[in-house]
Amino acid sequence: MELKDIKSVYFIGVGGIGMSAIARFFLKKGMVVAGYDKTPSVLTRQLEKEGVLIHYTENIADIPHICQNKDHTLVVYTPAVPAQHQEVQWFREQGFDVEKRAQVLGMLSRSQRALCFAGTHGKTTTSAMCAHIMHQSHLDCNAFLGGISKNYGTNYILSDESPYVVIEADEFDRSFHWLRPWMTVITSTDPDHLDIYGTEEAYLESFRHYTTLIQPGGALVIHTDLKVKPAVGNDVRTYEYSQDKGDFHAENILIEDGEITFDLVSPIERINNIRLGQPVPINIENAIAAMAMAQLNGCTAEELRYGMLTYHGVERRFDFKIKTDRIVFLSDYAHHPKEIFQSARSIRELYRNRRITVMFQPHLYSRTRDFYRDFADSLSLLDHVVLTEIYPAREEPIPGITSQLIYDNLKPGVEKEIIRKADALQYVRDHDFEVLVVLGAGDLDNMVPEMEEVLRKKYCSQ
Repeated sequence: MELKDIKSVYFIGVGGIGMSAIARFFLKKGMVVAGYDKTPSVLTRQLEKEGVLIHYTENIADIPHICQNKDHTLVVYTPAVPAQHQEVQWFREQGFDVEKRAQVLGMLSRSQRALCFAGTHGKTTTSAMCAHIMHQSHLDCNAFLGGISKNYGTNYILSDESPYVVIEADEFDRSFHWLRPWMTVITSTDPDHLDIYGTEEAYLESFRHYTTLIQPGGALVIHTDLKVKPAVGNDVRTYEYSQDKGDFHAENILIEDGEITFDLVSPIERINNIRLGQPVPINIENAIAAMAMAQLNGCTAEELRYGMLTYHGVERRFDFKIKTDRIVFLSDYAHHPKEIFQSARSIRELYRNRRITVMFQPHLYSRTRDFYRDFADSLSLLDHVVLTEIYPAREEPIPGITSQLIYDNLKPGVEKEIIRKADALQYVRDHDFEVLVVLGAGDLDNMVPEMEEVLRKKYCSQ
């Protein structure tokens, strides 16, 4: 189905962070947008306010009448929805054009100059950084992000004139194979989603294949330390980056008084005295990747400096809720051992002399099974580890796989305990903290606003 033929779009799993961005795109284009999600959330309520028709039960009768015409309705579903979902089955039986979110992004990547960000971790932050740089530059852009940008209060940017679209390229379910990037960054390839890929070799092969999809004349910007072997065409330029080496890297890094500045070394133009608006050590490398992409597409030195200075971050990515001399409270989406290692190292670097407590909700039984020792090693960088039960997401329980596996492998000297997620808020009420970090990709983050309220009353109202 071509874009010009679509009058209505129906989303199954509309409340997902990536799905909602595309829903907003079609809504802005003047189409009727409706959908299903399992449970209401802040995001679904906001979509409803914007005009998306949403229901929360698997019921064919609840599908709006206009979305029951297969000649002009596109149906989009997320792979997280079970194949036996009643509405998915009904649309297929009726002969509708039913596509994954990734297929729709693929359509958009072919129609515009797609700047894509792939990797096990770092892709949400780097894509959001690049989108902000591009949007406030003379180039502008569209963007589909994997998190809510604090600059814009949304996971979506729309431009009527820019030919650029910034896309977070998700490797889950090989979704990024639908894309045709004009240029792409690959931040990391640490094995993940082994319930899908099976082996590290298959995971790396998936990224290798992704590099073959870059359009002629485009470019690949890849981290220096990755195992994947790119397979780009002869007419695709390849650059490497990292914090301290590669075609794009940093020099003269200064971390002082809560500020971070550095110089960008680039094959295009060296840019001195870049200051991060979100001064977190891991963001030095993220910024290098984002600026490399923006610079390759024509952003000026001043646009890069201004973009990084005014970048405010992404919700749940080093998301500081309280930052005072008495208490620091933040949430972070980190849910892979390498992400947690990077997060923990950055927090430790920022708060060397404070006691750091992490409250971590493991995400997926399969990921816990595959990486529980690595989780324990990463979490052991901090002083006090509070574990909750595993968030299952799309999975059924695996016998013997619980948070106890991580608990038992934490290093000696680390304070540790396991609590029920339902008791997490009361735990915050009953204990004292200097730095408290909520980590994970599950639903523990839903309690963060209430935790913030408790901590403000306890430490900030005196």
